Amino acid sequence: MLLQLKEIFVTEGESLNVAYQMDMSDVTVDGIYPFTSPVKVNASVQNRAGLILLNTDVSFSFSHPCDRCLEDMTREYDYSFEHILVVSAENENDDDYIEVPDYELELDELVRADILLELPNKFLCREDCKGLCPKCGKNLNLGDCSCEKKLTDPRLEILKQLMN
Repeated sequence: MLLQLKEIFVTEGESLNVAYQMDMSDVTVDGIYPFTSPVKVNASVQNRAGLILLNTDVSFSFSHPCDRCLEDMTREYDYSFEHILVVSAENENDDDYIEVPDYELELDELVRADILLELPNKFLCREDCKGLCPKCGKNLNLGDCSCEKKLTDPRLEILKQLMN
């Protein structure tokens, strides 16, 4: 969604509110298409005493296998983002501001980047997920397996022989 912001920049106290749904079904995370529903976006741009603030609230369903046990899980995420908009920044490397030199902002690109940066690095079905048995591959959340519990690194096996 392209936002025209010239009126907001020139008029103190002016604001703009938008609500729409954004399709992110073509975005991959770890080789998976996890966005199972459109992203609901509510954004407001306000001129507060010459400071232009963009506040964005997003919510979406996200489906991804657990990184430990590989069980499919679906989560609902709600995030809020805030950015300061400027016509021009003195320093090109300044990430504190979003530059809108022509008073236009492509909101979809900004929201997509915000969401992908905010997602967790590791997706777990629960905090205490036990994962899979390294020998037989059984999901240890469903119960113990019959594999030998004492695993010795084969590189250290020679040390075990020295001790005996």
